[in-house]
Amino acid sequence: MAEISAGVSSPRASAASSAAAAGPAVLSSPRAALRAGGGAPQFHHRRWAPAISPSYKAYLVALWLVGFVLVFLWQNTSMGRLRLYSRPPMPRRAPSAAAADAMGQWVASPPAYDLREFGGVGDGRTLNTAAFEAAVAAISERGGGRLTVPAGRWLTAPFNLTSHMTLFLASGAEILGIQDERYWPLMPPLPSYGYGREHKGPRYGSLIHGQDLKDVIITGHNGTINGQGQSWWIKFRRKLLNHTRGPLVQLMRSSHILISNITLRDSPFWTLHVYDCKHVTISETTVLAPIAKAPNTDGINPDSCTDVMIENCYISVGDDGIAIKSGWDQYGIAYGRPSTNITIRNVTIRSMVSAGVSIGSEMSGGVSNVLVDSVHIWSSRRGVRIKTAPGRGAYVNNIVYRNITLEDVRVGIVIKTDYNEHPDEAFDPKAVPTVGNISYTSIHGQRVRVPVRIQGSAEIPVRNVTFHDMSVGILDKKHHVFQCSFVQGQVIGYVFPVPCKNLDLYNERRELVKESTLQNISDIDYSF
Repeated sequence: MAEISAGVSSPRASAASSAAAAGPAVLSSPRAALRAGGGAPQFHHRRWAPAISPSYKAYLVALWLVGFVLVFLWQNTSMGRLRLYSRPPMPRRAPSAAAADAMGQWVASPPAYDLREFGGVGDGRTLNTAAFEAAVAAISERGGGRLTVPAGRWLTAPFNLTSHMTLFLASGAEILGIQDERYWPLMPPLPSYGYGREHKGPRYGSLIHGQDLKDVIITGHNGTINGQGQSWWIKFRRKLLNHTRGPLVQLMRSSHILISNITLRDSPFWTLHVYDCKHVTISETTVLAPIAKAPNTDGINPDSCTDVMIENCYISVGDDGIAIKSGWDQYGIAYGRPSTNITIRNVTIRSMVSAGVSIGSEMSGGVSNVLVDSVHIWSSRRGVRIKTAPGRGAYVNNIVYRNITLEDVRVGIVIKTDYNEHPDEAFDPKAVPTVGNISYTSIHGQRVRVPVRIQGSAEIPVRNVTFHDMSVGILDKKHHVFQCSFVQGQVIGYVFPVPCKNLDLYNERRELVKESTLQNISDIDYSF
């Protein structure tokens, strides 16, 4: 009894004695092992895994293989059209002819040629007409292509373009028009003008010409087309020419035209004339001619055209910077092609002789839906002008001018209804045009002698003219500089200088402040 009492003093001691007798302790954690001072801890992890016989494993592998084969077969049967894993690709269709036409593109990749491949020599003396003609013929035969004119001075007589063609003028390239008019072919007069603009009978063709074409591009790295018009201007003033001078570039009855990133200069007559064309874009183009002694060198003339965009251009010429036309008197009335849907924006213009942007005077097919936006006109005789006369017929309608800047301009805004220049005596003086729905918004400027001169008449009154947000600095404070005659319309909000009495006055909320009863009075003054 005494031994038992001395050896086991408590149940905890008894458990410890039993453990010691059983052998080394199983330590539950590293910390316990360290306390025991017994070296590296020992860990015991118990795992349970069922015993799998080799035959059972073989059965699972076989089952997986059978399933894979079944899925593979199902994917390739008629049921597989549902495509469990992926949707079948949609078939690719080649663009239809109608779609290609709508995009203004040809489907095949066009060839590219260099003018030198056809014997061109860019020394400014060798005549390259045959090289241009051969290159255009090659492009026509292939159904389209690109002709690159490399750096150099390429003298040529007039030549024609073809459909689906790009004429590319590299940096430093200059096409020169030959100055001897005997090399310039004669063409029939334009049907909407009756005869050549300056002489009856045939007219000279343009240096670069195209008619009844589609998809024509004239572009480059700011290469130049130079008409070398100096000899033409001298002969015209001396009355030594027997036919109307030709334009620099003329495209007739064509569609999907792009002209960009080039310089056009020194045309014998109008510089860029697009006649009875649709879908025309003229962008990033510079048009130059001397501001004096370069007669009728209009910059860009859309004539009986639809859907035209003229943007981001610089124009300094010896006549109208841009002139929208549509035929002359009875010939234009009979031809019946209006100019419509035309946008002019972000353009800088200088015209010491005429106007920055004109409509008419040849407008006998009608002019409508024109937007002139963000245009800067400087050092010019007139800013924006509409000109017509009895005999023209048709209409000028829905014209919007906005964000116009006038700087050093003699007359800023002009509407003139007695521009009496006619092709012959057969015009009908009773064919009077209608002029109306014209708005001027955000018109600003400085050093303008006469900001507004609207000259309607009893025969051709000007209807529904609107001025809004106008402030033009004037040079002459002694004369009335907002001049009107036979005009009906309104002034909205602040307008400076003080508007004419012909117009109704509205506040900025478009509430009537004063209604005019003097639409037919005239205070037109040409004395200054």
